[in-house]
Amino acid sequence: MTYSRYVALGDSQTEGLGDGDDVRGHRGWADRVAEHLARANPELLYANLAVRGRRAAQIRDEQLPAALELRPDLATVMAGMNDVTRPGFDPAAVAGVVEDMFAALTGAGAHVVTVTFPDISRITPLARPLVPRLLDFNDRIRTAAARHGVTLIDTFPLAYIADARMWSFDRLHASPAGHARFADAVAHALGLPGSDDTWMAPLPPLPTPPAWRLAATEARWLAAYLGPWFGRRLRGRSSGDGRTAKRPLLTPVIREDQSISGTSSAS
Repeated sequence: MTYSRYVALGDSQTEGLGDGDDVRGHRGWADRVAEHLARANPELLYANLAVRGRRAAQIRDEQLPAALELRPDLATVMAGMNDVTRPGFDPAAVAGVVEDMFAALTGAGAHVVTVTFPDISRITPLARPLVPRLLDFNDRIRTAAARHGVTLIDTFPLAYIADARMWSFDRLHASPAGHARFADAVAHALGLPGSDDTWMAPLPPLPTPPAWRLAATEARWLAAYLGPWFGRRLRGRSSGDGRTAKRPLLTPVIREDQSISGTSSAS
């Protein structure tokens, strides 16, 4: 199928953090998917409503009405990880919010693509206590996706997803390589021309670094990212405070050596 109106809903991953920066712009997997779609249909129009830090209910309340007004024939929904990491997380309630989006978008005629989240304890060992709630949430998303005919990309079983090369140094956002892999996964799930299942292939192994280097890396990460993250939570702040969608309207896609937003590519 050729798509003509693609709308992406979500948080920082869909906004593209980890693939570019706030000066040059963020590319990300959704922009990459749009580029792939535009190769099949140069008339494609694309909007990205995602805003970093948004929780599932905020995405539903802020982005879904705008998405429906844009009348997409393809929509991607990535929501819930910012809820999983919060105290008092209710997997049934948050999955219900995500299912609201599935129902509204498919009911409006859009083909919807969504995702399960990877085993974050293999990326950040300190997140191990969160794994049971993540497993519960992923199961609910699988069920909701099946109920509404939503295409699901199941990342949790893929061991290579936890490879450090797939993640930025903050361990919260995909690296350019990670964004590219997930874009390939969406393209393959949609059966786009030129796509295949190589996105599932494991990465070649790397030598095991010495213990001192691992310890130094861990110390830098704790100081640079985990501390500020906890600080924002304690103050009730979000990285997305005061921010709006980078691409709120359906506009044509710029491909090749330029990003979707018209700035230099960050890949």
